[in-house]
Amino acid sequence: MDLPASATTSRPDALHVGWRLKDSGSNARFRGLAAVSRSTAWVAGTNGTVLRTHDGGRRWSDVSPPGAGALEFRDVEAFDARRAVVLAIGEGDASRVLRTDDGGATWSESFRNTDPRAFYDCLTFFDRRHGIALSDPVDGRYRILSTGDGGRSWRVLPSDGMPQAQPGEAAFAASGQCLVSSGSHDAWIATGGAATARVLHTAERGRTWTVTDAPVPAGDPARGVFALAFRDRAHGLAVGGDYRPGMPSPRAAAVSTDGGATWKGAAEPPSAYRSGVSWLPHSRHIAVTVGPTGSDVTFDAGRTWQAFDNGSYDTVDCAPDLGCWAAGENGRIARLAH
Repeated sequence: MDLPASATTSRPDALHVGWRLKDSGSNARFRGLAAVSRSTAWVAGTNGTVLRTHDGGRRWSDVSPPGAGALEFRDVEAFDARRAVVLAIGEGDASRVLRTDDGGATWSESFRNTDPRAFYDCLTFFDRRHGIALSDPVDGRYRILSTGDGGRSWRVLPSDGMPQAQPGEAAFAASGQCLVSSGSHDAWIATGGAATARVLHTAERGRTWTVTDAPVPAGDPARGVFALAFRDRAHGLAVGGDYRPGMPSPRAAAVSTDGGATWKGAAEPPSAYRSGVSWLPHSRHIAVTVGPTGSDVTFDAGRTWQAFDNGSYDTVDCAPDLGCWAAGENGRIARLAH
């Protein structure tokens, strides 16, 4: 599911964490982000734009695939500084997957959607070989693509193990986090646009799924869960709300401690819609969430959130060495100082 743009401003942080803006040299909107380390990150966005840095954001290389100007990249998964997979969204053959093995010097298209009913939103990898990608429902069920060779080839999985979608239900291509994974077999889908916001879970790389309700705003095409983050197979965070500017999102975050089987609303959620979320690696309690109107941090595993910046970001991702990055509209890219 696609969604429109919005804008806002920024101010200095109010806590001991804060974003340090980097000059990307681009005006693209980046909803795809892959943090490899404090020095290396990839972003993917509008007009077929892909950028990469290997010096902490001081310089960004434009490694956009040739001829991709009409594509809308919404997700990027990077294995290291040279190998990455990007997802383009849209109806029919606008949904594509491309891969590079040489830092973006060359790209190969490994999947082009041929079903006009499908619309791919997000992708995730369990390891360097195994990954899945998510399409909005086709014939009443979410469609899953699977790869076992690092994204070089893909196949559609049978839908027998997928629960029925609600009327109007879809996934939001807002931050590359509507499909996330943890460990070698577990993945989760964030949904919205229907009567109830839900989270789907697989423990076998997408072959079968279970589903549960999430206590975030729903009942409208603009509301639902927009992003998920799991620090292990049990502990998850969900954020979302109503993406329309100025609309209230009173329950914009929820927490799970049982692998997404049940969700509990945050006691003190972010004050507005949030589109991206990430745990700080090696921490059981700290995570960051971002959205068009600001960023928040939790120090108690998602039960309470505190605002620390009001700049506009769409997505956030943290690397194992604690390098956390955020990206959004007008070429905005930042790294977290903490």
